[in-house]
Amino acid sequence: MGIQRKIGEVKLEFQAAEETMLPSFIAAYEEDRRMGVQKLVQQARKKLDAIGRERERIESMKAYERKYASKAYICGIDEAGRGPLAGPVVAGAVILPKDCEILYINDSKKLSEKKREELYEVIMGQAVAVGVGIVGPRRIDEINILQADFEAMRMAIQNLPVVPDILLNDAVTIPQVGILQVPIVHGDAKSISIGAASIIAKVVRDRIMVEYDKEMPEYGFAKHKGYGTKEHIAAIEKHGLSDIHRRSFVKGIKHP
Repeated sequence: MGIQRKIGEVKLEFQAAEETMLPSFIAAYEEDRRMGVQKLVQQARKKLDAIGRERERIESMKAYERKYASKAYICGIDEAGRGPLAGPVVAGAVILPKDCEILYINDSKKLSEKKREELYEVIMGQAVAVGVGIVGPRRIDEINILQADFEAMRMAIQNLPVVPDILLNDAVTIPQVGILQVPIVHGDAKSISIGAASIIAKVVRDRIMVEYDKEMPEYGFAKHKGYGTKEHIAAIEKHGLSDIHRRSFVKGIKHP
């Protein structure tokens, strides 16, 4: 019988264990009667179970991708920034590989900022293609937010390095696009491709607003990202409108 490892060492081993290593970790320590080790074994089992449930959820999000599997390039489309008082609207277009195994993709609003940032890097690293479209506040005022949404989506599609065979859209049909489109209500929670696009759009937009915050810290853009929070409205009332405020969105707010 080998020398028994200290519980602290076993804990470090568990913390460093990737998913594929968890079964062997459990097998190695399930006969160890020390309470601390048994707790770690239980944690390992729970982690494996949670990963299993997440894999099932992700598989359910591939229903539309499986339905249109005969298409070479299946592209998810979504936008971020439809409702804020300031800043651009941003659209993301993402084509994932057919064998995509990225976990935790979901409607970006259901994810923490940290998880979105992590997934952004993974998606950018593994996607077949990513395109982004950005339409600024003056254009939003000029053509209205719905048309600006559509314009950003068309830009995102055009900025892809390949031409999609089909578009899976979050609830809309984009005008002036000659590619087959499938609008899916709540698509960012039902399609892995749309979910990935929602994450790309949200992270890109949030990063833009953080940069604006550096230029105009008095508005708090890094915190609220341009949405109509009490803090943001109070800042408008005190400092007036900045160059990135949407005039058509702030008509009811008194300002200098």
